Amino acid sequence: MKPRATKLQQYFLKEINPVVRFLIISDTVLSGAVGLLGPIFALFIEDFIEGGDAAVAGIAAGIFLFTKSVLQIPIAHFIDRVRGEKDDFWLMFIFTILIAFIPLFYLVITTPLQLYLVQFALGFFTAFTFPTYMAIFTRHVDPEKEGTEWGIYFTLTDLTGAALAVIGGFVATNLGFPVLIVAVVVISCVGALLLWPIKPYIKRRGSS
Repeated sequence: MKPRATKLQQYFLKEINPVVRFLIISDTVLSGAVGLLGPIFALFIEDFIEGGDAAVAGIAAGIFLFTKSVLQIPIAHFIDRVRGEKDDFWLMFIFTILIAFIPLFYLVITTPLQLYLVQFALGFFTAFTFPTYMAIFTRHVDPEKEGTEWGIYFTLTDLTGAALAVIGGFVATNLGFPVLIVAVVVISCVGALLLWPIKPYIKRRGSS
Protein backbone atom coordinates (compact mmCIF):
# COMPACT_ATOMS: atom_id res chain seq x y z
CA MET A 1 0.00 0.00 0.00
CA LYS A 2 1.26 3.46 -0.90
CA PRO A 3 1.76 5.92 1.98
CA ARG A 4 -1.14 8.39 2.14
CA ALA A 5 0.47 11.15 4.19
CA THR A 6 2.11 14.05 2.43
CA LYS A 7 5.86 13.98 2.85
CA LEU A 8 7.32 16.96 4.67
CA GLN A 9 9.81 17.69 1.87
CA GLN A 10 6.93 18.26 -0.52
CA TYR A 11 6.00 21.36 1.47
CA PHE A 12 9.53 22.56 0.68
CA LEU A 13 8.72 21.88 -3.01
CA LYS A 14 11.00 18.87 -3.35
CA GLU A 15 9.93 15.88 -5.46
CA ILE A 16 7.71 18.21 -7.48
CA ASN A 17 7.76 18.93 -11.20
CA PRO A 18 10.04 21.99 -11.74
CA VAL A 19 7.34 23.85 -13.68
CA VAL A 20 4.85 23.38 -10.84
CA ARG A 21 7.56 24.26 -8.32
CA PHE A 22 8.30 27.64 -9.88
CA LEU A 23 4.61 28.35 -10.48
CA ILE A 24 3.98 27.81 -6.77
CA ILE A 25 6.99 29.89 -5.71
CA SER A 26 6.01 32.72 -8.05
CA ASP A 27 2.40 32.84 -6.91
CA THR A 28 3.42 32.55 -3.27
CA VAL A 29 5.53 35.70 -3.65
CA LEU A 30 2.74 37.44 -5.58
CA SER A 31 0.21 36.46 -2.91
CA GLY A 32 2.50 38.00 -0.33
CA ALA A 33 2.55 41.25 -2.30
CA VAL A 34 -1.25 41.25 -2.49
CA GLY A 35 -1.41 40.50 1.22
CA LEU A 36 0.62 43.60 2.04
CA LEU A 37 -2.00 45.98 0.65
CA GLY A 38 -5.20 44.00 0.17
CA PRO A 39 -6.66 43.96 3.69
CA ILE A 40 -6.09 47.69 4.24
CA PHE A 41 -6.87 48.86 0.70
CA ALA A 42 -10.10 50.47 1.89
CA LEU A 43 -8.10 52.63 4.32
CA PHE A 44 -5.89 53.74 1.44
CA ILE A 45 -8.98 54.77 -0.55
CA GLU A 46 -10.34 56.71 2.41
CA ASP A 47 -7.07 58.59 2.90
CA PHE A 48 -5.96 59.28 -0.68
CA ILE A 49 -9.06 59.31 -2.90
CA GLU A 50 -11.30 62.39 -2.91
CA GLY A 51 -14.59 61.39 -1.37
CA GLY A 52 -13.21 57.94 -0.69
CA ASP A 53 -15.49 55.87 1.52
CA ALA A 54 -16.85 52.36 1.89
CA ALA A 55 -19.05 52.77 -1.19
CA VAL A 56 -16.09 53.78 -3.37
CA ALA A 57 -14.06 50.84 -2.04
CA GLY A 58 -16.95 48.47 -2.77
CA ILE A 59 -17.38 49.75 -6.31
CA ALA A 60 -13.63 49.50 -6.94
CA ALA A 61 -13.58 45.88 -5.75
CA GLY A 62 -16.68 45.12 -7.79
CA ILE A 63 -15.19 46.54 -10.99
CA PHE A 64 -12.08 44.41 -10.59
CA LEU A 65 -14.00 41.19 -9.89
CA PHE A 66 -16.64 41.82 -12.58
CA THR A 67 -14.04 42.57 -15.26
CA LYS A 68 -11.94 39.53 -14.35
CA SER A 69 -14.94 37.21 -14.15
CA VAL A 70 -16.56 38.28 -17.41
CA LEU A 71 -13.39 38.26 -19.51
CA GLN A 72 -11.52 35.22 -18.24
CA ILE A 73 -13.89 32.64 -19.79
CA PRO A 74 -13.58 33.91 -23.39
CA ILE A 75 -9.84 34.39 -22.85
CA ALA A 76 -9.56 30.84 -21.49
CA HIS A 77 -11.51 29.58 -24.52
CA PHE A 78 -9.08 31.40 -26.82
CA ILE A 79 -6.12 29.89 -24.96
CA ASP A 80 -7.53 26.38 -25.36
CA ARG A 81 -7.97 26.90 -29.10
CA VAL A 82 -4.37 28.02 -29.66
CA ARG A 83 -2.17 24.94 -29.88
CA GLY A 84 1.01 24.85 -27.82
CA GLU A 85 2.14 26.20 -24.46
CA LYS A 86 4.46 28.95 -25.64
CA ASP A 87 1.56 31.37 -26.12
CA ASP A 88 0.21 30.46 -22.70
CA PHE A 89 3.57 31.17 -21.09
CA TRP A 90 4.08 34.53 -22.79
CA LEU A 91 0.56 35.73 -21.97
CA MET A 92 1.02 34.68 -18.35
CA PHE A 93 4.47 36.23 -18.04
CA ILE A 94 3.74 39.55 -19.80
CA PHE A 95 0.46 40.22 -18.02
CA THR A 96 1.92 39.24 -14.65
CA ILE A 97 4.64 41.85 -15.21
CA LEU A 98 1.99 44.44 -16.11
CA ILE A 99 0.01 43.60 -12.98
CA ALA A 100 3.14 44.05 -10.88
CA PHE A 101 3.38 47.70 -11.94
CA ILE A 102 -0.33 48.54 -11.58
CA PRO A 103 0.00 49.63 -7.91
CA LEU A 104 2.24 52.52 -9.01
CA PHE A 105 -0.91 54.23 -10.29
CA TYR A 106 -2.18 54.33 -6.72
CA LEU A 107 0.57 56.84 -6.01
CA VAL A 108 -0.81 59.39 -8.49
CA ILE A 109 -4.58 58.90 -8.70
CA THR A 110 -6.84 61.15 -6.65
CA THR A 111 -10.43 60.63 -7.86
CA PRO A 112 -12.84 57.68 -7.76
CA LEU A 113 -13.04 57.60 -11.58
CA GLN A 114 -9.28 57.21 -11.85
CA LEU A 115 -9.43 54.44 -9.24
CA TYR A 116 -12.14 52.65 -11.20
CA LEU A 117 -10.09 52.80 -14.38
CA VAL A 118 -7.10 51.31 -12.58
CA GLN A 119 -9.27 48.55 -11.16
CA PHE A 120 -10.66 47.82 -14.62
CA ALA A 121 -7.13 47.50 -16.01
CA LEU A 122 -6.19 45.23 -13.12
CA GLY A 123 -9.19 43.01 -13.78
CA PHE A 124 -8.43 42.94 -17.51
CA PHE A 125 -4.82 41.89 -16.97
CA THR A 126 -5.78 39.29 -14.35
CA ALA A 127 -8.26 37.76 -16.79
CA PHE A 128 -5.23 36.76 -18.87
CA THR A 129 -3.00 35.50 -16.07
CA PHE A 130 -5.50 33.34 -14.22
CA PRO A 131 -6.48 30.87 -16.98
CA THR A 132 -2.96 30.67 -18.43
CA TYR A 133 -1.50 29.92 -15.00
CA MET A 134 -4.12 27.27 -14.31
CA ALA A 135 -3.67 25.68 -17.73
CA ILE A 136 0.10 25.35 -17.39
CA PHE A 137 -0.13 24.15 -13.79
CA THR A 138 -2.72 21.52 -14.72
CA ARG A 139 -0.69 20.18 -17.65
CA HIS A 140 2.50 19.80 -15.58
CA VAL A 141 1.10 18.59 -12.27
CA ASP A 142 2.61 15.24 -11.28
CA PRO A 143 0.37 12.21 -11.89
CA GLU A 144 -1.33 10.92 -8.74
CA LYS A 145 -0.21 14.04 -6.88
CA GLU A 146 -2.87 16.43 -8.18
CA GLY A 147 -4.58 16.93 -4.82
CA THR A 148 -1.30 17.18 -2.93
CA GLU A 149 0.28 19.76 -5.23
CA TRP A 150 -2.84 21.91 -5.42
CA GLY A 151 -3.09 21.64 -1.63
CA ILE A 152 0.52 22.74 -1.21
CA TYR A 153 -0.13 25.64 -3.58
CA PHE A 154 -3.10 26.94 -1.59
CA THR A 155 -1.40 26.31 1.76
CA LEU A 156 1.74 28.28 0.88
CA THR A 157 -0.07 31.15 -0.86
CA ASP A 158 -2.63 31.52 1.93
CA LEU A 159 -0.04 31.42 4.72
CA THR A 160 2.18 33.94 2.93
CA GLY A 161 -0.74 36.26 2.25
CA ALA A 162 -1.78 36.09 5.91
CA ALA A 163 1.73 36.81 7.18
CA LEU A 164 2.29 39.72 4.84
CA ALA A 165 -1.13 41.19 5.68
CA VAL A 166 0.09 41.67 9.26
CA ILE A 167 3.32 43.25 8.06
CA GLY A 168 1.46 45.50 5.63
CA GLY A 169 -0.53 47.06 8.42
CA PHE A 170 2.62 47.91 10.37
CA VAL A 171 4.36 49.34 7.30
CA ALA A 172 1.40 51.54 6.38
CA THR A 173 1.09 52.80 9.95
CA ASN A 174 4.77 53.52 10.55
CA LEU A 175 6.15 54.36 7.10
CA GLY A 176 3.08 55.36 5.13
CA PHE A 177 1.15 54.02 2.17
CA PRO A 178 3.62 55.24 -0.51
CA VAL A 179 6.39 53.11 0.99
CA LEU A 180 4.00 50.17 1.24
CA ILE A 181 2.93 50.51 -2.39
CA VAL A 182 6.53 50.62 -3.62
CA ALA A 183 7.21 47.48 -1.56
CA VAL A 184 4.20 45.80 -3.20
CA VAL A 185 5.54 46.64 -6.66
CA VAL A 186 9.05 45.38 -5.89
CA ILE A 187 7.80 42.10 -4.42
CA SER A 188 5.34 41.64 -7.29
CA CYS A 189 8.12 42.12 -9.83
CA VAL A 190 10.20 39.47 -8.06
CA GLY A 191 7.24 37.11 -8.15
CA ALA A 192 6.67 37.76 -11.87
CA LEU A 193 10.33 37.18 -12.72
CA LEU A 194 10.22 33.85 -10.89
CA LEU A 195 8.07 32.60 -13.76
CA TRP A 196 11.00 32.91 -16.16
CA PRO A 197 12.82 29.70 -15.08
CA ILE A 198 9.95 27.58 -16.38
CA LYS A 199 10.42 28.83 -19.96
CA PRO A 200 12.86 26.06 -21.04
CA TYR A 201 10.44 23.39 -19.84
CA ILE A 202 7.53 25.03 -21.66
CA LYS A 203 9.62 25.13 -24.85
CA ARG A 204 10.47 21.45 -24.67
CA ARG A 205 6.91 20.49 -23.96
CA GLY A 206 5.94 21.57 -27.45
CA SER A 207 2.16 21.37 -27.45
CA SER A 208 -0.81 21.39 -25.21
